Amino acid sequence: MEHDRPVTRAWVLHPDITGSDQRREAVHALEEAVSLAVALPDLEVIGSNAVRLPKPHPGMLFGSGKIEEIKAVLKANEIDLVLIDGPVTPVQQRNLEKAWGVKLLDRTGLILEIFSDRARTREGVLQVEMAALSYQRTRLVRAWTHLERQRGGLGFVGGPGETQIEADRRAIDDQLVRLRRQLAKVVKTRELHRKARAKVPFPIVALVGYTNAGKSTLFNRVTGADVMAKDMLFATLDPTMRAVQIPDGPEVILSDTVGFISDLPTELVAAFRATLEEVLSADLILHVRDIAHPETDIQAADVNDIMGSLGVNEATPQIEVWNKIDLLEPDRQEAMRTRAGRDDAIFAVSALTGEGLEALFAAIAGTLDAERSLAEITLDFADGKKRAWLFKEGVVEEEQQDEEGFHLTVRWTARQARTFETL
Repeated sequence: MEHDRPVTRAWVLHPDITGSDQRREAVHALEEAVSLAVALPDLEVIGSNAVRLPKPHPGMLFGSGKIEEIKAVLKANEIDLVLIDGPVTPVQQRNLEKAWGVKLLDRTGLILEIFSDRARTREGVLQVEMAALSYQRTRLVRAWTHLERQRGGLGFVGGPGETQIEADRRAIDDQLVRLRRQLAKVVKTRELHRKARAKVPFPIVALVGYTNAGKSTLFNRVTGADVMAKDMLFATLDPTMRAVQIPDGPEVILSDTVGFISDLPTELVAAFRATLEEVLSADLILHVRDIAHPETDIQAADVNDIMGSLGVNEATPQIEVWNKIDLLEPDRQEAMRTRAGRDDAIFAVSALTGEGLEALFAAIAGTLDAERSLAEITLDFADGKKRAWLFKEGVVEEEQQDEEGFHLTVRWTARQARTFETL
């Protein structure tokens, strides 16, 4: 029997700093921050607001008048936790928690909470722990260094007079070293898995997109898989992969990835590179966009920036999937369909209703087919296994035989060519 866990009453604040180079409108940034908060279980978002700021106050983030004003709102609504959509220094965090009498998380802390709640694979869990420890290390504030907090020479936390903060820092560093070792082992195992997958002749089709763009819904519709597809940011963290038969096309491995997000702190991008690595070995990338979102173009730019920073090969073919067309007004729907119709690499669809998916499947099949190249191969008579594999794959266009062996003309994908080398 499940025990009801206490629900934390939360309030979301978005600091709208005037004159900053924020590309995004405060109203949309606040909406996204609320969606982030809702992605955490046991959290109830009671309210939210954007707070205009000429510039951040170094010690308190907000000015004293604003702090009192917010305090009254938090008290009236019995708030336990404040989520601030932006960076908060350790000193600001400590001062605000004291002033308001609540717990406080900044954007990085919140995303880390979500990641740790969602991580499923061993590697995902280790990556989250490492990112969380690195983040915690920066939050160790020299709050108390007086004698009662000093620990003396028992050996396991350092010598006489070592302050608590130094002991904590050392403990974190030791833990990070241990996690890195564990991670190295996990990564080795994954390398083996990846090599095994390279022998799978199916092309990999990776779904990428801004968080909440509808990737998991599309994945479910295509695969019939029960992937978590809630209207939640970061609903998918570890890549989920399924073999799928594309109608009138090849069998492919479809990979659903974690949603991208703007202003993702760099240490988190590094920590979650593992969850996006299927994208790096993909034969085709489907960039799923929420075309009904007012900032869809900004979101698409963010996704492209992150893919660039991950080192995704520019030669990898991409198809843009304009999802959630069903949420647009009829005249806008028509305009989007027309715009998409002018470009072979754009498809307006609704993962929810299934509209436009037939044309998308045809394009996936066509793109993967177009990626095939011709090659001439000569095999010895002893190479029966390789010859049988080529016929099983259906890539042989022509075969001639003489005293040297078999001369074959094959049309295959880069993946099949790589696999052939490993036989």
